[in-house]
Amino acid sequence: MSYQSVLDFWFKELSAKQWFAKDDDLDKAISERFSVLHHQASVGELSHWRNTPKSALAEIIVLDQFSRNMFRGTPKSFAFDSLALVLAQEAIRRGDYKEYKPEEFNFMMMPFMHSESALVHEEASTYFQLSNNENMKEYEQKHLDIINLFGRYPHRNEILGRESSQEELDFLVDNPGF
Repeated sequence: MSYQSVLDFWFKELSAKQWFAKDDDLDKAISERFSVLHHQASVGELSHWRNTPKSALAEIIVLDQFSRNMFRGTPKSFAFDSLALVLAQEAIRRGDYKEYKPEEFNFMMMPFMHSESALVHEEASTYFQLSNNENMKEYEQKHLDIINLFGRYPHRNEILGRESSQEELDFLVDNPGF
């Protein structure tokens, strides 16, 4: 399967609404269509995709976004975040973002948002200045605020088997997740 098939699926076949919706049918379709590719990416077999900005973006989407669909509600949905983040950091340092359309830039930045590291979010805020997308900047700030408050995303606690503090439980009542 080619990297272009990932980009075509994500940016042409899906709508922006589908990118962030919880949809069992879509999750199943992504799993059926891309599980082999996801495994290849997770064990480093797609490293040749890092040779161009567009193919590097496809690998990031496979590891960061497809993981969330394929393994929704399980610890495995977050298991590839660190690898996706490293790929996104490399893409930024290479200047890949200069080749991206705004929505592509946003998905290159998602691994930064998904990180539970305040340092990574500080790094991301610098990179978000490269974007004219005020909504994404605000969304990143909301993520950073949660990390600064709790040092992690409380909405992941149950899935990851982490005990929630009373403050986190109170927060989740009004903020059930992203």
